[in-house]
Order: sequence, then structure tokens, then C-alpha cells
Amino acid sequence: MSNRSAVLVIDDEEAILQVMQLNLTSQGYRVFTVPSAEEGLRVLADRAMDAVIVDYQMPGMDGLEFLVRSREKHPDVPVIMVTAHGTIEMAVEAMKKGAFNYLSKPLNYDEMILLLKQALEKKHLVEDVQRYRQELRSRNRFEQIITNNRQMLDMLEMVANVAETDATVLIRGETGTGKELVARAVHYGSARAAKPFVKINCTALPDTLLETELFGHVKGAFTGATRDRRGRFETADGGTLFLDEIGDISPNTQAKLLRVLQEMEFEKLGSDETIKVDVRIVASTNREMEAAIREGRFREDLFFRLNVVPVFIPPLRDRRDDIYPLAHKFLERFSQKHRKDTQVIPSEVMITLLKYDWPGNVRELENSIERAVILSKGESLELRHFQMLKGAETVRKPKSERALLVELEEKYARYPNTLALVAKELGINVSTLYRKRKKYGIV
Repeated sequence: MSNRSAVLVIDDEEAILQVMQLNLTSQGYRVFTVPSAEEGLRVLADRAMDAVIVDYQMPGMDGLEFLVRSREKHPDVPVIMVTAHGTIEMAVEAMKKGAFNYLSKPLNYDEMILLLKQALEKKHLVEDVQRYRQELRSRNRFEQIITNNRQMLDMLEMVANVAETDATVLIRGETGTGKELVARAVHYGSARAAKPFVKINCTALPDTLLETELFGHVKGAFTGATRDRRGRFETADGGTLFLDEIGDISPNTQAKLLRVLQEMEFEKLGSDETIKVDVRIVASTNREMEAAIREGRFREDLFFRLNVVPVFIPPLRDRRDDIYPLAHKFLERFSQKHRKDTQVIPSEVMITLLKYDWPGNVRELENSIERAVILSKGESLELRHFQMLKGAETVRKPKSERALLVELEEKYARYPNTLALVAKELGINVSTLYRKRKKYGIV
């Protein structure tokens, strides 16, 4: 930590100001001195300070009033109180009102330097944590979801508004569409962003294990339970619990989950003690929930509890205009990760990527680009490294040129950089492509 920190010293005795300035300057601090609390507030308003040392008893505004007023506008600036007339009660009152610590006159300057270092270390630690949280929040917000698709953009706008509330959200979409990414964006776009985001994959756990993962257990609850364990609900208290693939849980667990969502309270396995929590629920599913309800595999009342705000993420095949930007984003990421020089997706590769149906959605595209980057030898990706694309041309029914043109233009026209690729696929130049778009009335 650099000692170039700026310290404001406030005392009505000129001699004390001079001695304190001398001692602090010798330690490398930048020192600013004023003879009154009123002037101290003006300095704080005009100049950024890292810490304040203020005398308690001064004419006019005293140190305690200064402390209260300074913390209203500068709560992150630590204040050390100094007094020659103080009592333990005064010191306790100052600490209650937010003082970092206090010193008694005559001053022990070694003690003053030590307290100042501790105050600044705490301030910088808090700033580092806040910076980390902000970076984490930024990395997980909606801006990190790459899309040019109108349907996706409308969905994200709606979710951004919902994120600011505590409403329960049910995210629906095929496997690999990015449901967890949207769930994280909901959490980090909310007032709960500084609290935990806890995920549990409901598909990956058998019913008996899922219950203890959700609600926890006490020692001796079952064979092998050698200690108490917190469940995901307890861990997520104050934050968000993401129930991934909620459609796969058993009827027994559904009943217990319904009660928790209604009351926000539960008992650990093997315990009679009721635990209350404050948790926001975001769930996801790739199931046809309405069919599951009709067939008796999912409780309708639980579905209504989860489906307060329904969110649908379309599959990648229905938003092909996202393939181009996603592919280039993944190329950039994995070239850096694997220390490759690969920078180019050739047009023949991109055309094939655009035409493929991507049954595994964005996750399949991501994995495919990473594999191709790993296998690449030069600056360009090669079609032969995309194993899933072999035979892709024969899977789809043949289309007339006009039908193919209409399909391609409808899907890709919103992303201008793909027009050259569309034209090449059709064997026409870009100007002809523009004329055909006009002819068919496609904007």
C-alpha cells in the first residue's frame, strides 16, 4: 500500500497541526490541515481524501458533529477521533456513529500512525471487494449475452426490468440455449447481486440426495451423515437460488419445494427446527411442462408458483442471425485460451455454420468452435475440423433458389456482415442480392 494517501487533519490548535503534519509527512502521507470542522467539510467536498483525523472539542462544530455530517456524504472515508477531554462514553458514542477509532491527547504518534495504517488498509480492502463485486456483476449482466436477434433482444429487455424485482422467474428453452446465463443476469441485475448466486442441477442428483442438497441435514439423519450440512436454500439466503431443470424433480420433492416457496421456511433432514430464509427463485426447464402437468408428472400448483414470470429462449436454429457474432466471439475467446493464432472463419465454413440446425444450440456451437481452434494449424478454421457438419447438407430437404433466398434473407438480413456470405452461397453478387431482397419485399 502506498503512503501517498491523502490525510485531512482538523484541530483548532496550530501547534498540534504542525506537529501532526510533520509526523505524517515523514511517513510519506500527503497531509492537509484546517483549524475547524466547518473548513474540514469544505475540503472533503472539494478534494478526495483517504482518511481524516479530527479533534473532538473545537469551537463551533465539534468533532462528533463533523463525524456525523461527513459520513452522510463520504461514508467510505475513515475518521479517527482525537480528544484531550474525552471519556469512555464519548469514545463509545463516536464509534457507534461510525468513527474508525479514537486517540487521546497527549498523542502517541506511533499509535496514531498504526491506527491510520489500519484504517487505510480496511478502506482499501473494502474498495477491492466492491471493485471485485462490480466486475463480477458486470461480467454476468445482460450486456454479456451476445445477440442480434429481435426476439432475444425483446426477451432481454423484459428480463432486465424483472431483474430489479424479487419475482420468481421460470426460464424455458432447449438444452444449450443459455438458460443459466440468463439466470445469472437476473441475479446480477438485481439488488441481491452482492449476495450468493447458488445453483443446483435437479437432473444430476437422485431424489434422496436432492432433498438433502436443497434443505440440508443434521448429524445422524441417515447412515453416513457424520456432521450437520447446510442446504442450498440456506446457503442462498439473501441471494438467488437457481433450480436448473426443475421439470425433472420427483413428486415427493415437488411437494416439499412447494411449501418452501409458499412459506420460505423448511426443516433440515432429521431436524424439527424450522429455518426461515429470504431467497429469490429462478428456475429453468427444457421440458414441456404443460404436458407433464396433464400426465400427472408435475404439480400444477408448483408450476404456477414458478411461472410468475415466464421467459422463453428460442433455439439457435430459430435465431441464425446470432451464429455469426457468437462464432467470432468464441473464436476470439478460445484462440486466447489455447494460445493459437487462429483469427479467421472462412466464408465456406461460415456458410455451413449458418445452415446447420445446431441441435445442441449455443453450447454445441461453442464446443465446436473450441475443438476447431484446438485442431487448427494456421490463421483460419477448417471445415474438416467440424465433425458434426459432415453430411449436414443432405439432412435438410432440397429447396428452390427462391425458397433458399427467402429463408436466408429472412434469417440473416439483420446482420449486414453476413450478406456477402449469403450472396456467395447463392452464386450471385451482393448488389444482385439487394435487388432480390427488394423484389421479394424482404427488409
